[in-house]
Amino acid sequence: MVANGFKRECYGKILDYTINLFESKGLGIDYYGYHNIIHELEVTYITLLAAQGESSHTIIKQEDLPYLFAAALFHDYDPQKKVDKPHEEDAIKFVMTDDKLDTLLKDANIDKNLIAALIHRTTYPWSGEIKEKTEKKIEECLSMSDLVQQDIAKQEHFRKMGWFLSVTDRIAGYTLGDFAKALEMAQKNAHALAWHPYYIVRRSVAYFEDLLNNDAEMCQSVLRALPREMRKHFTDNVLSFMKLREQEIQIEGSLVYDNTKFFAVIEPASTRQEPEFIHTLAEIHKQLPQPLQFKKDDFVESVMSKDTILNTLRLGSDNGPVIGFTKGGPLETYRLRPEINDVNLGKNNTAFMEPLAIRMGYWGQRGGREMRLLFNMQAQSKGYKYLTSFALRDVIASRIERKEPIEFVRQFDPERWDYYRIALQ
Repeated sequence: MVANGFKRECYGKILDYTINLFESKGLGIDYYGYHNIIHELEVTYITLLAAQGESSHTIIKQEDLPYLFAAALFHDYDPQKKVDKPHEEDAIKFVMTDDKLDTLLKDANIDKNLIAALIHRTTYPWSGEIKEKTEKKIEECLSMSDLVQQDIAKQEHFRKMGWFLSVTDRIAGYTLGDFAKALEMAQKNAHALAWHPYYIVRRSVAYFEDLLNNDAEMCQSVLRALPREMRKHFTDNVLSFMKLREQEIQIEGSLVYDNTKFFAVIEPASTRQEPEFIHTLAEIHKQLPQPLQFKKDDFVESVMSKDTILNTLRLGSDNGPVIGFTKGGPLETYRLRPEINDVNLGKNNTAFMEPLAIRMGYWGQRGGREMRLLFNMQAQSKGYKYLTSFALRDVIASRIERKEPIEFVRQFDPERWDYYRIALQ
């Protein structure tokens, strides 16, 4: 900020206010969804960094920086947060109506109508009816600004600034780390938007293809303005997602071609003591989104424990390679979200089933249902009356419609990954 001339106290106050807002709404560093304060600050950082690069001088002027700064900070702020996907209308409503922010922006000589126009341009996808409607809203915002309403050239300049911000918004996180970070971002996005894991890689590839094809001119300008290491991160991450998608297609093709079958297997106690077996399960477990990695810190002990119910998904035969597993045990041995407050806690009558863990590339290729049914049978044989777990809201609802003995216990927004109970029969 200092390098870009942000030396006045008012800019620091805007930054502090943003961070406090996100933290107070549960959207701080502990919120697992994609659109948290980390994303907001990454976008602001990359926006300013790209704006000061030589290749951006024909697009961005020095006097534009405060507007990009404020718009980047608030572009995803949604006080209600019913779903993780940003709702630009809510962010703009906050910018236009919040009294404290109004005072801060006036102190910084920033026109909030122009901030609203820039935030509108971060709408995604930028195509079809959504694009047409949003362009009209941008026009309205520009017409309300005393700074640009009579100046067609300035209006066009702010439209281009909005395009610049929309690109930095979409590439920021992918320029700031290796593929481990990029994959975690994709998992966060999928988890918060209630996507099935099957779609993580394919939708990530589609996302990058859209960016590189439909926003090629601006994307190249932004990337050229960033340091070489960041350009390399972005390129490597895009290629890694594409390679992962290629692996998925190869796996799917192989399964169809060879008509390979999956086998759900109850693993004997002796196998569960083997270091190689435990290592395989741990590697698969790490591929789950972090909120679904139960007993992460004592994973080895949980696999070996006699109280643990465990079965695996093996490829080709009941002693083929392990490509997935499901694990669980007494509800009392798990630390769940405090909001759940399960009425059966302490009664020792409920088994908790951790979310299914399947190796990347094999999601959506059958096998999950067999593991769940086998886990239910194992829980029944141990005398449990109920089984609880987490699943996508739509999945639970469809099972209720099929008259299965399943019920919602607690629903969670915005991720819609809900806690349910089954009466074992």
